[in-house]
Amino acid sequence: MQGKKNIATGFLFLAGFMVYGFVLIYLRDFAPGKEQWIADYALGKHFESRLAHVHGNLFAFINIVVGYLLLRLPIATVSAKWISWLTLTGMLMPLGILSEVAFGVPPLLVLAGGIAMVLAMVWFGITALQLRTSERQP
Repeated sequence: MQGKKNIATGFLFLAGFMVYGFVLIYLRDFAPGKEQWIADYALGKHFESRLAHVHGNLFAFINIVVGYLLLRLPIATVSAKWISWLTLTGMLMPLGILSEVAFGVPPLLVLAGGIAMVLAMVWFGITALQLRTSERQP
């Protein structure tokens, strides 16, 4: 049953990055020194923080959709496992961006996650093209 872990992890990841969005709103609207935050909003760490938020939510949603489709479509087990794990690995990208901002970690996680997500999408796209219309479930 490939896909279930993508859906569960996707929803949990989505919740986490939604909370992170509230932190960003707090920093922009309510935190002491908010004027400086607003002034630096499009620069450096502030911009990267927003990138992490956007990509975290996007990749969470992609995992939910991929998980659902893996459960519904007749995809070979080997392909389903690889697509599932690569899509999950893709979530390293927003975590890597946050790690860069918070801890100054080199962007290795960003690259690994980005590459994994692209590979998963290419693999799933090719696999979907190979499906026969008669194989679809109702």
